[in-house]
Amino acid sequence: MSTRAGAKVDQCLRRQLPGRCAFCLGKAERERPWCGACFAALPWNLPACPRCAEPLPGRPDARLCGRCLRHPPSFDHSRVPLRYEREVAGLVQRFKFEASPRAGAVLLALFEAGLPGVSQEWPQALVPVPLHPRRARERGFDQGEWLARRLARRLELPLVRARRCRDTPTQRGLDRDERRRNLNRAFVIEAALPLRVALVDDVMTTGATLGALAAACRVAGAREVEAWSVARTPLQES
Repeated sequence: MSTRAGAKVDQCLRRQLPGRCAFCLGKAERERPWCGACFAALPWNLPACPRCAEPLPGRPDARLCGRCLRHPPSFDHSRVPLRYEREVAGLVQRFKFEASPRAGAVLLALFEAGLPGVSQEWPQALVPVPLHPRRARERGFDQGEWLARRLARRLELPLVRARRCRDTPTQRGLDRDERRRNLNRAFVIEAALPLRVALVDDVMTTGATLGALAAACRVAGAREVEAWSVARTPLQES
């Protein structure tokens, strides 16, 4: 699909979504796919570790978690507005496994709602987390690419694609260290990157995938790397 055609599809979705709340089907706010009550009741990821976005319930403010103090990830900080729970988990599953454009558009709007309004605070390029080509063919859909392409267009930022050079086994059921080893040298970026970039994926679990891609970004010239995801899976690990 061309950039112009894709923009028209996005505009159409954005005009249609405000009719009904995506969560309760009640009347939505103007130009938003949700009502005020449902938006306020979503599982917002606050407070959270500013570096890895691990939810930190019970803390009065956002401070680095113990794990990041001991073993900081390859990315510098994260922007992950929601926890992977309840309504958000349902949206992500419909988007990721059913390729629902409505679910994707709602997730994208939720992420955009938390972006700073000053463009100077944005990165200089976006890098989606890539699926291996074989897995992308099997699924027929690459959720990171879908989100990053639309964000790049709306923020008027360049999109730089990484290549997944190893078809790594699934991350499901692996702990944090196993995920990190599974993804060692899994990505390569052949283009030179600007100094500030943001990585884009739908869900952050342990941050191992984003950390591996961040390491590849640094090899390609990036000096400041953010991790952007819609939702964070609470790990509750020591």
